[in-house]
Amino acid sequence: MPPDISHIYNFYRLDDRVACAGQPQADDFARIKEAGYEVVFNLAPADSSHALHDEQAVVAGQGLAYVHIPVIWDAPQRRDFALFCQAMQAHDGRNLFIHCIANMRVSAFLYLYQRTQGVPEKTARQVLDAIWQPNPTWQAFINHVLAEV
Repeated sequence: MPPDISHIYNFYRLDDRVACAGQPQADDFARIKEAGYEVVFNLAPADSSHALHDEQAVVAGQGLAYVHIPVIWDAPQRRDFALFCQAMQAHDGRNLFIHCIANMRVSAFLYLYQRTQGVPEKTARQVLDAIWQPNPTWQAFINHVLAEV
């Protein structure tokens, strides 16, 4: 039986292949690997409060692939989301553990990604609603991206 990783802050299992959460602790990455995840995405800048120092090395030490897309909290950019979509497509079919500091950036990006893939609003919105209601900056970003879909 795989280890339980639901203790990680704001953990949410999107489906059998993708889970998201806030910042894991260094020792959580061994359990993330044991739970079957192959790739770790980190959307938080390395200098964020509560960021794990040398996360890339910690993740690599577990034999996991690492994708770092630092999204500035107060200024999410369309290019950040484009990089996220490219990474999602590049790792299609692999088990992904996606995190930031509090799972707010990630839940917004996963919501938007699902919408760009044709997932119905009600279904795609579940991950976002489970974590937070976007603040004005993030709602404007979400609206901007959805206007292009």
